[in-house]
Amino acid sequence: MILIKDIWKSFDQKEVLRGLSLQIPAGETLVIMGRSGCGKSLLLKMIAGLLCPERGEIFYNGQGLNNLNRQDMNRIRNKIGFLFQSAALFDFMTVSENVGFMLSQHTKMSRLEIERIVTEKLSLVDLSGTESLKPAELSGGMRKRVGLARAIVSDPDLILYDEPTTGLDPITCVEINNLINNLHETLEATSVVVTHDIDSAFSVATRIAMIHQGRTIIDGTPDEIMSSTDPHVQEFVSQEFRNQSI
Repeated sequence: MILIKDIWKSFDQKEVLRGLSLQIPAGETLVIMGRSGCGKSLLLKMIAGLLCPERGEIFYNGQGLNNLNRQDMNRIRNKIGFLFQSAALFDFMTVSENVGFMLSQHTKMSRLEIERIVTEKLSLVDLSGTESLKPAELSGGMRKRVGLARAIVSDPDLILYDEPTTGLDPITCVEINNLINNLHETLEATSVVVTHDIDSAFSVATRIAMIHQGRTIIDGTPDEIMSSTDPHVQEFVSQEFRNQSI
């Protein structure tokens, strides 16, 4: 379980998160939504241990992240998979090298064992046979899936998705949403998805939390979000649906 307790964080000398609290039970798919600049991606990076809050603390299975030494933090990070918004692939590496990078750098696995795991993970994201390709040879959707294969290469307990459908066409968006759902069932991992895409949110979420002015203003099921009378929630949801209909 992830417990986020009274988190404060500034960016470019502006307070972005102001006392945000949230609880993420194991096995859930939580979607975090909110306007651009509200701190969604910032929060995701703090959950991953890539950034520290200025005040407050994040607990991973009961262990606070604020004061961990490097060894203990790396042990926790090895249980977390992160799909970055841009996929963040190394252009000079093949697909296989990108997916297996963490294993080659941080484990003592043999090359053959790493190749076996890479092949298995690429199959899970429907990219079998792409091992020798370079990122420049892939479509945007394929790059996202390579990034996803890399995120799950160590069989994480927690998978973080930063805007997984941004920049993709509608058909590819549906494919990515289906992959998120399939991996959630196959790996039995907890998932946290940051997105501004209402359609994607309602396709994958078991719960949705919305951030406004640095705090969580609602945290509930997709049905509860749709029926909310909070004016900020209503405005956000209706605006997103209007944008999709244009």
